[in-house]
Amino acid sequence: MFDDFQAAEIDTGAAGIFCLRAGTGPPLLLLHGFPQTHLMWRGVAPILADRFSVVCADLRGYGGSSCPASTPDHAPYAKRAMAADMVALMEKLGFSRFMVAGHDRGGRVAYRMALDHPSCVEKLAVLDIVPTADAWDRADARLALGYWPWSLLAQPEPLPEQILAGAAEAIVDNAFSGWGSSPSVFSAQVRQAYVDALRAPAHIHAICEEYRAAATLDREHDHADKAAGRRIRCPLLALWSEQGGLADWYAAEGGPLALWRGWADDARGQAMPGGHFFPEENPAPTAETLAGFFGAS
Repeated sequence: MFDDFQAAEIDTGAAGIFCLRAGTGPPLLLLHGFPQTHLMWRGVAPILADRFSVVCADLRGYGGSSCPASTPDHAPYAKRAMAADMVALMEKLGFSRFMVAGHDRGGRVAYRMALDHPSCVEKLAVLDIVPTADAWDRADARLALGYWPWSLLAQPEPLPEQILAGAAEAIVDNAFSGWGSSPSVFSAQVRQAYVDALRAPAHIHAICEEYRAAATLDREHDHADKAAGRRIRCPLLALWSEQGGLADWYAAEGGPLALWRGWADDARGQAMPGGHFFPEENPAPTAETLAGFFGAS
């Protein structure tokens, strides 16, 4: 699936980050969501590698990356810490300035990177998310029932860890069948890879800590940025699924793009065919859209 990509594990000083890289041209970092790993880019990254130096990384706590010890305030799994990982990763790979696209949890890391490290991020694409504080501030039964990991995995330990440990297959099956994408998109091999990535106790705890951080510190960091008037300086592309919740939940406020324009001066966006996992459902259109944005002068 990544035939021409080279694997590496990079010590960033705070975590060991697993990544795959290939291609030449402007550097482009791709970040995955839950319950995925870098594997989600298997159909997109090879297309983009024809034009860009593509790096597909596993977030700390996910996939092949390490699971640093957490703290009572969950700070090691706040998007601020995870964003710092990726800046250090790209620097070690020789890229002090780069572009980034993130889906789901990776999108939250990506926009935090643009806020905390504006000199590093040249362009930003966020896939099927709205900002964390905006999502929590507008949370209702649709979010609680539709995207249940937000509330379930943020509960105090050990309950979420026990649920993930005992039901990794059910977790993956529910996400892939219930978030607007067709289950047929995911082969048995891909599905099993995602299940296996959820089974290690250290990764289970790390993922729950990441969701706990999203419900606490990530919200606080977003609110602090808003209060300080801090904005995303680089061009931003927001993509959301036609069949997912974002297309409807925020319609009264102008949709996801209107929310992102509250954070970025240069924001554009569009709906994409498919459900929440549209990069895996429709990799060619996703790659084409991303290439058009990142390749434009």
